[in-house]
Amino acid sequence: MTETEVKVRIDDLAALRTKLLTLGVVVMKERHFEENTLYDFRDRRLQERREALRVRKVGRKTFLTFKGTPQKSRKYKIRTEYETEVRSARDLVRILQSLGLAEAARYEKHRTVLRKGTLLICLDETRAGTFVEFEGEREKIAQIARALGLPKKNWIQKSYLTLLREAGEGV
Repeated sequence: MTETEVKVRIDDLAALRTKLLTLGVVVMKERHFEENTLYDFRDRRLQERREALRVRKVGRKTFLTFKGTPQKSRKYKIRTEYETEVRSARDLVRILQSLGLAEAARYEKHRTVLRKGTLLICLDETRAGTFVEFEGEREKIAQIARALGLPKKNWIQKSYLTLLREAGEGV
C-alpha cells in the first residue's frame, strides 16, 4: 500500500481541532498514548535506505509497520507502508532479535485520530512540538490544508524521529 502524508507544526491544538470539527471532520479515536520503537540491523541498513521497521504499542494493542524508502516529491512524503496487528509484543521482539534486528530508537507521543472521508488526520503531541498529520490523496490533503490556512511552505516531510533529533531530544 502506498502512503501519502504531510505534517504541519501547529501552535494551538485546541483551535485547530475546533476548525477541523467545523469542516465536518469526525473524531475516530480520542487522545491516547503511543510508544514507538524502531528496529534496524546493526549495520543500520534500514536507516541508510530511509526505511523503517516500527513496533507501536497503543494500550494493549501492538502493531508492526514497515515503511519503504520515500519516493521523490517536493511537498508530500510518499512511501510504501505495510502494517499488521500482532498478538504478542514480547514474541514479536524475540522474532526481530532472532533475525538480527535491534532497537535503534524509541519515541512517544499522544495522538488524536480524526477522519474526513478517506483522509486520515492525526493531531500529534511530541517532545519536538505539536503537529497535524494528513494522510490520504494529495488533492484531499491540499484541500483541507487550504481550508485550515496551512500553506504548503509550512508542510513537513520529515519523520518524527528526525524532528525529535533536530529538537535535541535524544531518541
